Amino acid sequence: MNLHDNAYELAKAIRSCPEFQAMQAAKEKVEANEEAKKMLVDFRTRQAEMQNQMMTGQMPPEDEMQDLQKMFEAVGANPVIAELFDAERRLSVLMEDVQKIIAAPFQDLA
Repeated sequence: MNLHDNAYELAKAIRSCPEFQAMQAAKEKVEANEEAKKMLVDFRTRQAEMQNQMMTGQMPPEDEMQDLQKMFEAVGANPVIAELFDAERRLSVLMEDVQKIIAAPFQDLA
């Protein structure tokens, strides 16, 4: 089996793993709940704006940072969004593990 075939098998395994399935289900729940969807879009938009600001070397004012933290707490209090955040976290941990495994051969080259 060649490397590309293995990569396709990995993609297939990821799609069928419980963490990916939970993420997909949680995302669908958010999409079906207009209030949760709007809250999440607003939060992620504001979060992205702040991250872009930081990437350009500008530190956002402390009050904006606090506002984003309050927004995160409010968004996270929504059970539908909290489920999505938890699913995202679990899938992220899995993907970090997979990336470490994939990167291991490159460490031998260093």
